[in-house]
Amino acid sequence: MFADQVNIIIRSGSGGDGHVSFRRELYVPAGGPNGGDGGRGGDIIFVVDKGLNNLSDFRRNKKYSATNGEEGGKNRCHGKDGQDLIIKVPEGTVIRDTKTGLVIADMSHGNERQTILKGGRGGKGNMHYATSTMQAPKYAQPGKPGMELAVTLELKVIADVGLVGYPNVGKSTLLSRVTNARPKIANYHFTTLNPIQGVVDLPDGQGFVMADIPGIIDGASAGAGLGFEFLRHIERTKVLVHVVDAAGSEGRDPIEDIYHINEELKSYKADLEHKPQIIAANKLDILPEEEAQQIADRLRKEFEPQGYTVMPISAVTGKGVKELLYKIREMLNNLDEEPIVFQPEYIPQKETVEEPFEVYRDPDEERTFVVEGPRIERMLGYTNLESEKGFAFFQKFLKENGILKMLEQLGIRDGDTVRMYGHEFDYYK
Repeated sequence: MFADQVNIIIRSGSGGDGHVSFRRELYVPAGGPNGGDGGRGGDIIFVVDKGLNNLSDFRRNKKYSATNGEEGGKNRCHGKDGQDLIIKVPEGTVIRDTKTGLVIADMSHGNERQTILKGGRGGKGNMHYATSTMQAPKYAQPGKPGMELAVTLELKVIADVGLVGYPNVGKSTLLSRVTNARPKIANYHFTTLNPIQGVVDLPDGQGFVMADIPGIIDGASAGAGLGFEFLRHIERTKVLVHVVDAAGSEGRDPIEDIYHINEELKSYKADLEHKPQIIAANKLDILPEEEAQQIADRLRKEFEPQGYTVMPISAVTGKGVKELLYKIREMLNNLDEEPIVFQPEYIPQKETVEEPFEVYRDPDEERTFVVEGPRIERMLGYTNLESEKGFAFFQKFLKENGILKMLEQLGIRDGDTVRMYGHEFDYYK
């Protein structure tokens, strides 16, 4: 089954924890810390696979996770890095944050590989935290957690020209005549159930890509029928060819058809109705010549003052098709050649380094607690505890980092001593 929009959950790997260990050898009673670093977590990487043309594979599996990094080891051994996860998508896939709808990446026009979520950084082992005042640190940095994100994958075909119009007006027949595409063609609605594209080759070498967008019906922009599923594919196209059953073979008025479809384009996204548009008045070959001419004149009188070009064609016999193709090429030549790419609006990566600290009872002194770690030592280095503001900052730091809560969990009482790198404080709640 064709799928052009799916929601999945992706998760990068967590970094492995740093290790706490000490060198222990005969005749080396205090060999110092030698705990190794943890491995980094695996990344989530999206890669374009040009052999794919839809997102149906994602309907079976909704969650994708990279592996975690391994914990560091003793003797300065580095933990093994987590394995990256490669997710293959069709060219033209737009990746959005499901919650906000913001674009994360557009996998098109040369962007064939992009890292969407970085794995967590591995934690540093205790060998990094030895200082002149703390030569045997009993702590290591924990690995940074991986990131989890719900994303929407949205496939938008990459075509210069989009064929739009009601079902069964001849779009598939026209595409099969002018390109190498071979869509199924039959006399019933919604024969085309997925966008089909092909390359139009012109003698001068200035070809272009044309896509048949499945039939749109009234209310498509609000979700009616199948049209809503495929309106997104029009967004990349530069020129719209509005194929209309000018003969009214199904009992509809061609002028009303054109207005209805354009209203759906406008309702879906306001800018779609402003794309350059050619009206291909199809099926006039089934009418007497005089009647066909009257209908063509009626269409020109109605729409050419609005800036549309009306071209009578027969997708079955090929009459007028060559002229239509050269008119499309002329319009494309007058447009900006820059590809339509959806620019990133949201970058989910965030890299913060949380340095470790440790809170414990002093084993040698009753009612004394010790708080230590590089973050604590650095904070004390730039904080003036003699000033009122500095001491208030110090207290806020202890509270926001959960240090006060940890002391309480260890059973600290009023009047107990807290020691931090040469500073001693009396605890009072």
